[in-house]
Amino acid sequence: MIDKKNAWTTYDGAQERACMDLSADYIRFLDRSKTERECIDYFVNEAEKAGYRELSSIIREGGSLRPGDCVYSVWMNKSMVLFRIGEEPLENGINILGAHIDSPRLDVKQNPLYEDSSLCYLDTHYYGGIKKYQYVAMPLALHGVVVKKNGETVDLCIGEDEDDPVFFISDILIHLAQEQMVKTVDKAVEGENLDLLIGSRPLKVEGDKETKDPVSAAILEILQRDYGIEEEDFESAELEIVPAGRAREAGLDRSMILAYGHDDRSCAYPSFRAQLEVTDNRRTSCTLLVDKEEIGSVGATGMQSRFFENALAEVLQLCGCYSDLALRRTLANSCMLSSDVSAGFDPLYASAFEKKNAAFLGQGLVLNKFTGSRGKGGSNDANAEYIAHLRGIFDRNDIRVQTAELGRVDLGGGGTIAYILALYGMNVIDSGVPVLSMHAPWEAISKADLYEAFKGYKAFLREAELRNA
Repeated sequence: MIDKKNAWTTYDGAQERACMDLSADYIRFLDRSKTERECIDYFVNEAEKAGYRELSSIIREGGSLRPGDCVYSVWMNKSMVLFRIGEEPLENGINILGAHIDSPRLDVKQNPLYEDSSLCYLDTHYYGGIKKYQYVAMPLALHGVVVKKNGETVDLCIGEDEDDPVFFISDILIHLAQEQMVKTVDKAVEGENLDLLIGSRPLKVEGDKETKDPVSAAILEILQRDYGIEEEDFESAELEIVPAGRAREAGLDRSMILAYGHDDRSCAYPSFRAQLEVTDNRRTSCTLLVDKEEIGSVGATGMQSRFFENALAEVLQLCGCYSDLALRRTLANSCMLSSDVSAGFDPLYASAFEKKNAAFLGQGLVLNKFTGSRGKGGSNDANAEYIAHLRGIFDRNDIRVQTAELGRVDLGGGGTIAYILALYGMNVIDSGVPVLSMHAPWEAISKADLYEAFKGYKAFLREAELRNA
């Protein structure tokens, strides 16, 4: 078994301070970015501060792009791509970092409001792979947008400020849980019972008048008074239920971060930072931040849509070199790191892993040659030549790297966006941060792994150059 050093043991004072500073910035990002739309808002603001211009505005103005220019494009407020134009012709390929910004959660249904036994609820539908029992009996927040018929958008974020109310999903008390306790874990809490409790005070009415569903009526009055929202407006709303509360340093040594959404924001954030900070790239650098990975990368904002290909075509046009063949060559000759998290080895559940091929907290950036499940089903399986190329880059830049698989061969597995970009014929491999309690409401990572990923992504954008043609 190859002996890998813990990254913490290799840091001098300056490196440790840089690691802690990056982690503090990441924590601030997490607290502002619990949904895809919130992530995009953050990234757009930071990109514009760094001199990036919106692609569509350059097109409207009849502009062009030259080496050193920086552009971004947002699609439906949920996905984003950024480019920094390099000196090398785009047909020789570009270097791409790709991460997703959606995370498992609960979504509010389109006809959600109901009252039962003087309690008012919002009906939900879970999004992505979750253990349903983990979402009961804990404080929850409501984030999202309500778009009214007149086109007005109302932004909601309730449950994050100290003075905000929070919400919760109730669980049966242990004294009456005999039937629940003998069920399998996946059946102990049913999906249709993950309904958010949002109120219990009935509307006061004058005299002897009776109001049907008085608690719901009181809630609707609050929504109308405070947010200008009517019940029908839920039909055109996107409301996400996420754990309430801030990301926190974890451990007496403050070596870890406990937060909602490390999958995959612990890769999206260092990818974005690397894109902004690497200014000496010969090849054009590109960072993709996409939606819908947790449900198969589908839909107009998922990686399977054409928004990235379309944006790249526009960039080629603005650089004066567009043709269908040029677009195909650019894609085929590109190098990509599919920046997605890996399962961190957990000694409390050691039987789920094959230890020689597991990712460990504190040992750095993880390369997953393949993901998929069992017989590598649904996997991108990276070429040995590409891995060797990356090993050389990471060695030259003193990046701590480990290789891993996602658990025991016959146990399960998972997928990323890697296989979708590989359809263009480019070199792709999964690379990211190991996570404990992945897909739980609160996940944990090591600050050292976040830092090594950030350094690794920067080195990749500067130096990757393997071509297929």
